[in-house]
Amino acid sequence: MKRDAKGEYYTSGEFAKKARVTIRTIRFYDKQGILKPSKVNESGYRLYTDEDFGRLQKILSLKYLGFSLEEIMAMTINDDAEDIVYSLELQKDLIQKKIRHLEMMERTLDDTFRIVKSSGVIDWNNILNLIHITNMEHAIVDQYKTAVNLNVRIELHNRFSHNPVPWFSWLASQIAVKSGEILLEVGCGNGELWKYAGSRNMEIHVTDISSGMVEDAARLLGGLGHGHLIFETEDCQKLSYEDNVFDGVIANHVLFYVKDISKALGEICRVMKQEGVFYCSTYGREHMKEITLLVQEFDSRIILSEVALYELFGLENGQAMLERHFQSVEKVMYDDYLLVDEAEPLLDYILSCHGNQSEILSQRQLEFKEFLQKKIREKGGIRITKMAGVFICKGNRKNPLTVTQRNPL
Repeated sequence: MKRDAKGEYYTSGEFAKKARVTIRTIRFYDKQGILKPSKVNESGYRLYTDEDFGRLQKILSLKYLGFSLEEIMAMTINDDAEDIVYSLELQKDLIQKKIRHLEMMERTLDDTFRIVKSSGVIDWNNILNLIHITNMEHAIVDQYKTAVNLNVRIELHNRFSHNPVPWFSWLASQIAVKSGEILLEVGCGNGELWKYAGSRNMEIHVTDISSGMVEDAARLLGGLGHGHLIFETEDCQKLSYEDNVFDGVIANHVLFYVKDISKALGEICRVMKQEGVFYCSTYGREHMKEITLLVQEFDSRIILSEVALYELFGLENGQAMLERHFQSVEKVMYDDYLLVDEAEPLLDYILSCHGNQSEILSQRQLEFKEFLQKKIREKGGIRITKMAGVFICKGNRKNPLTVTQRNPL
């Protein structure tokens, strides 16, 4: 053990021995930027303190609980009790989903085993189904991390929006429906809209292409009593409903994720009544532009999204797309901006995006957080543009070929 005027230090070897891990582990965490030594002396020795030991214990505990290195980096940088509790709750939720998935795999194995044993015949359809479910194992974590990332982004807007009426409340107020009507939401995400829509005497089909999202929505909304809620997994490009069923359809920030937007709109027109209304929200070109400018000022290599969603379906080009399917399309804008005066929520938001930021910031998160804190101190907060709105579409132009194909004589 070495000493200097500030107290006692451990060499890498001593530190690893004290923590009961290998020197290779200590060097790996150092290289990843998760646990840097407190001091490097003139001889090049990397020296650690008891405070570093406490930090290492947190890292090892979080690793044992199944968090990724990127998540551990964010959690140990923030190191706030509320953040840790929230992260642990999310991890518990993920584990419960994985348990349900494993139980489903077990049932499939039992069914396959029983069929083969009783008949002596191998049903390859069942075998292929089993392989499909097994392959889902690797995708399930990423699928649910998307739901977690969605919650992170919603939370930033909830906490720092200037408009006292939250987005979901405002969107719900634009939806003009009557008692007894039947509604469809495509791409429900975590079901947040129906927390704000108020109690309505109607039948609401809450759907998403992701069964995981539908589960999240059902859990969030199951006890809220917002009319008759029906949770279903549906692909809006190939809906399973009959023609002319719904009085209204809602797609909140969804269409820019759809592979074939025209096909999805055709399906929405098919299942919606002629007098029905389609509510379709999206972003504009200027939406959240300051966040992109911030990250690129810090490192010009960072790209928060490989695809500009507003170019696929945005406030600037969405009306022309919709007018091919509806006689009347009205655009209504939501007036708002963010004023963010805390670095941690903004850091979490940036890390939740779908670009290359996690890779580039993996060893520089603490530095980036300090960069954000400096910007906030200089300006008293970071003002972020919001450019969002909803298209209200009426006069559904049904494609007669679609109806014929779906209902052959």
